Amino acid sequence: MISKLSSWYFSKRALPLWCILILDCCLVLFSDLLVYMLMNGPAYTMEIIKPLSGAFFFYLIFYLLGFRMFHTYSGVIRYSSFIDLQKIALAMLSGLGMIAITKYVFNSDDWLFPVRMRDLIVSALLATVLMWAMRVVVKVLYDNTFTQSSSRRTMVYGTAHGGVGLAKSIRNNNSRYKLCGFISDGEDMPEHMLMGVKVYHNDARLADVLKRENIDTVLIAPHKNEIIRNNEQMTDMLLRAGVTMMMMPSPKEWDGKADLDHNQLREVDILDLLPRDEIQIDIDTIGNQLSDRSIMVTGAAGSIGSELVRQLARFRPKRLILIDQAETPLHDIRLMMVRNWPEIEALTIVGDITNKRRMHDLFDRYRPEYVFHAAAYKHVPMMEDNPGESVRNNVQGTRNIADLAVEFGTRKFVMVSTDKAVNPTNVMGCSKRICEIYVQSLDRAIKNGTVKGVTQFVTTRFGNVLGSNGSVIPLFKEQIKKGGPITVTHKDIIRYFMLIPEACKLVLEAGTMGHGGEIYVFDMGKPVRIVDLARRMIDLSGAKDVKIEFIGLRDGEKLYEEVLNKEETTLPTDNPKIKIATVRDYDYEDACRNIQALYESSLKDDDMTIVRHMKEIVPEFKSSHSQYEALDK
Repeated sequence: MISKLSSWYFSKRALPLWCILILDCCLVLFSDLLVYMLMNGPAYTMEIIKPLSGAFFFYLIFYLLGFRMFHTYSGVIRYSSFIDLQKIALAMLSGLGMIAITKYVFNSDDWLFPVRMRDLIVSALLATVLMWAMRVVVKVLYDNTFTQSSSRRTMVYGTAHGGVGLAKSIRNNNSRYKLCGFISDGEDMPEHMLMGVKVYHNDARLADVLKRENIDTVLIAPHKNEIIRNNEQMTDMLLRAGVTMMMMPSPKEWDGKADLDHNQLREVDILDLLPRDEIQIDIDTIGNQLSDRSIMVTGAAGSIGSELVRQLARFRPKRLILIDQAETPLHDIRLMMVRNWPEIEALTIVGDITNKRRMHDLFDRYRPEYVFHAAAYKHVPMMEDNPGESVRNNVQGTRNIADLAVEFGTRKFVMVSTDKAVNPTNVMGCSKRICEIYVQSLDRAIKNGTVKGVTQFVTTRFGNVLGSNGSVIPLFKEQIKKGGPITVTHKDIIRYFMLIPEACKLVLEAGTMGHGGEIYVFDMGKPVRIVDLARRMIDLSGAKDVKIEFIGLRDGEKLYEEVLNKEETTLPTDNPKIKIATVRDYDYEDACRNIQALYESSLKDDDMTIVRHMKEIVPEFKSSHSQYEALDK
């Protein structure tokens, strides 16, 4: 019967505020009458019930004032929290205080039925306890009858302030999580009780504990985000146990003082589980150089370019000249700038970097002081099939922008390169290596006076960025969504990965610290086996029947990406994540002559001839899994 009534009640909307107020008033009057009866006897109480009731109703006015001051009736009873109980106590204390003052100042006992202050104090305490009990009982019934069936049995990873705050949030609010325990890395906490539930040690027995307690969700406290990211053993254990992991979007969103809100939790993504260290950059130095400057970004609508735009905008440049061929993504960038940084002059220009006359007009009109050159064709198989386009866009396009930067006095030119430029095995990687050769030789020519100019050319070289248009992550997600299989080229293939925002931070720092001629190499962290990445994504999705299929290396693809040429060494910088590659120098005149011949070849010759010219410029270019392997023989 009770179960049916509670189910009926909780299926309805919350009680109106006036109903809660009336219930509280009834509890106060009941407490007054009960205490007086216990103190003075039932018979005497019934003899004077009329004047006594008048006195109790008069004193109720003061309690009503307290209820109004602290809004004790405005909350939803089924979601009551400790704060609500605290408000009731303060309201009753305020009402009792006003009664005491009234009795003392106006001597109300002379014109109202006398009720001893002792009785009023005891009845106020009883009323407070009854109002607390009503709210606690309703909340317990609600938790047991309404949320029990739909709640997720949950443990919180972390017993410090962040973990406790998270646990309080899911308990004090309408939450779909049922707190069943805490997980602690410390030796001192396990087997203790915290917030009425047990604390378990993060060790080899944890998997059995999760299974025994039927845990289906682990909430990760903000201060544990970095730990979970670099603890592959724990994450693999949780994934194998079929446990859903939830974390805050970023530990920076919680300063350790503000209350945690469990509604900010989101399901852990594969990007959160790739081991990496937090990247620190010199914000002040970057800001001093880029603030109030005119800055051009090519490829501004791409994965890297668009993130560069976001990060550059935070430094409040005077003007952003944003160039890309892709109209719709560039329009999205325009809307983003209007929405988030309306005070910055942002020019979104649809243009092709291979059109030198068009680029000349833009440089002449806007005179950029900094150029971040991210425009390039990047897909390895596509460029393997279209080497002429790779030369015209990547090589000649870079040459156009670099030459114009010198002509119009740009202070610094930062080129985004790739680890595929090291000992290239494909056309795309070789084209980017040729770009590096050109901008380095041009910088050297400026320094020795062969070319007149002030521009400093800096190259940044890094590996795959997660979440980019060319990343395997979107492809794997789509394949899992369709039920598989996930296609991996080779069981041993390994790649270095970095998040787009992290890569762009390093691009900005390297670009501002460079003095020209450097190739900056980023520390990409630990390499990741693609097949392991695929398995983790399957586990995260909860799809147990998705298979992995090995389809063989693509044209131009190699098993292991390199960051440095075998003949190269590195020099340290102030940022441990950034090193300078010491590479061999190229003569500017030779570079110009070779690149011009390659460009002319791209306009008229067949693919084999074009690639042969590329191999002559970059002798270390040895094709892999490609028709161009014949040229290496």
